[in-house]
Amino acid sequence: MAARMSECAIDQRIARQSPWGPLLVADAHVHFLSHRFFELLATQKPGLTLEAMREQLEWQFPPAEPEKLAEAWARELDRHGVDRAALIASFPGDHDSVTAAIRAHPDRFFACAMANPRVWNPETFSGIRVACLFPAMHGYSIQDPAVEPVLEWAGQDHRAVFVHCGALSVGVRQKLDLPSPFDLRFSNPIDLHAVAARHPQIPFIIPHFGAGYFREALMLADLCSNVYLDTSSTNRWMRYQESHLDLRQVFRRSLDVVGPKRLLFGSDSSYFPRGWHHQIFEEQTKALYELGVSLPDAQAIFSENLLRIMGA
Repeated sequence: MAARMSECAIDQRIARQSPWGPLLVADAHVHFLSHRFFELLATQKPGLTLEAMREQLEWQFPPAEPEKLAEAWARELDRHGVDRAALIASFPGDHDSVTAAIRAHPDRFFACAMANPRVWNPETFSGIRVACLFPAMHGYSIQDPAVEPVLEWAGQDHRAVFVHCGALSVGVRQKLDLPSPFDLRFSNPIDLHAVAARHPQIPFIIPHFGAGYFREALMLADLCSNVYLDTSSTNRWMRYQESHLDLRQVFRRSLDVVGPKRLLFGSDSSYFPRGWHHQIFEEQTKALYELGVSLPDAQAIFSENLLRIMGA
């Protein structure tokens, strides 16, 4: 009876076909590259204009109104059978774009935004569910006292904190030949241990399985039950491992350490015309299915865990 009820609930919402059959999908990692995002990016290189960006990137440039970009993403999710997505404002100061998207489609999106603790203003983060921290990008330790106000904000109303660790490269910056003075000294997941232990009520999300710090990310998640691993991207970081790893081995070890309730599916989708990165979904479902992961566990990874964190 429970299984039939679950299937019925899925049928009433948008579901994507998978090796297990219809699967409710909530993507934990979609970059919302708004018009404002590109305006802010242009300030980082003298003479860089929006027109020059269009020519260099050869992407479909976003409309000025974030609501229209949100509509494009809603149609894209419909096309791929994806129920919901966490939209990330990917430049400090672009939080208004994602909150506008969430107001336009509250049943489809969750608002996440990049934050720099050194210029933190919680009043601007009204409506944001996840603060996204990039210590290597902005040159601070996650243990810096400047981070504490962000954590205090997250401790209210069941919000979460995303902490990028490991190798960091931003494709759009590379394409535009923008400087990327990142500092990998601040990229080790181990640095988050004391912080996560001190704030057990806050869900901490580590994207890309730690992006090269896989062992350290597993250690952190094993010690702190409030740490989640985001499965997004092509996971090219596997090239850095001493022994050969493939996606199945990464999932097997992650499931052994943290189990299915603390893995969050993410696609790392970002721009049009590529749209939603369905190949990532296909590769990850194939790997998990071949490992013998059950439908309930797959449903947890591909939607339920994120929905629980977001309070949906």
